[in-house]
Amino acid sequence: MRLLDMIGALSLLVVMSPLMALACIGIRLTSPGPVLYQARRVGLNGKSITMYKFRSMRLDADKGSAITSPNDDRIFPFGSFLRASKIDELPQLLNILTGDMAFVGPRPEDARIVAESYTDAMRETLRVRPGLTSPGTLHYMRNFGALVVDGDAEKSYLDGALAEKLEMDRHYLARQTIISDLTIIAQTAWLIVRRLASRRFHER
Repeated sequence: MRLLDMIGALSLLVVMSPLMALACIGIRLTSPGPVLYQARRVGLNGKSITMYKFRSMRLDADKGSAITSPNDDRIFPFGSFLRASKIDELPQLLNILTGDMAFVGPRPEDARIVAESYTDAMRETLRVRPGLTSPGTLHYMRNFGALVVDGDAEKSYLDGALAEKLEMDRHYLARQTIISDLTIIAQTAWLIVRRLASRRFHER
């Protein structure tokens, strides 16, 4: 699977390079600061990794919660589009090339949350490379508004969402195959397309 991840990441970097260039220009024009956001996360076997994203928040965003809420005012307008379209995640193709991440696997988590909130069962998900998407990630995307509340995003995430998505990922990892990975990737892409189409429809 590692070879397929590398081939897929390299191919997508080439195909998506014009879109990534436009994202860089959009960030430069709409928000002062760097184009990329470098987040310290926990990867395979508890190793610390640097996860790359296109920046979608203001520069002072690190002073707030580690978890983003549905109506988080730290996100600038163009950053909101990047998040909704998941374009902000494209730089993680570089993480896949370097071996820090895979296409499918539990999302890499903040080190403080892992240290303070992970149970032994949750730590089982650290035995594999973190990924761009997973069954738990899909569940989180579909139910984000219900799982995380604006008043205290981090508390609601830690009290319920975290355990739910990691439990789903644990069960998935026990039966993971190339076919199931491709299915998860396709489901993620379809969900993003549906959400963007719905967003454009409601804006008319």
